[in-house]
Amino acid sequence: MDREAGEHPVRAHAVAQGRVQGVGFRAFLQSQATRRGLSGWVRNLPDGRIETEVEGSQVLVDAFIQALNRGPSLAQVQDVQVEWINPNAGNSSDFIIIPGSA
Repeated sequence: MDREAGEHPVRAHAVAQGRVQGVGFRAFLQSQATRRGLSGWVRNLPDGRIETEVEGSQVLVDAFIQALNRGPSLAQVQDVQVEWINPNAGNSSDFIIIPGSA
């Protein structure tokens, strides 16, 4: 991988399924994003999945997605679908938890 390519902002939209609600997953992802300086959001979906969008450098977003696939200790991640979308160009530096279900 070209090191310069890792510096350009990227944005990923991901949905994880399995045992991902009621196990601290949203707080886990917020912690993972915050410590990497990534922006975005995470929320529970009514069907029991977790949805997230995250933005930052390719290397850091890739590391976040690895953490998403692993999850917190009580989670059992069965599948993660990732879609790469256009970055928001730094509109926010926060990673927020959207409360409740959509």
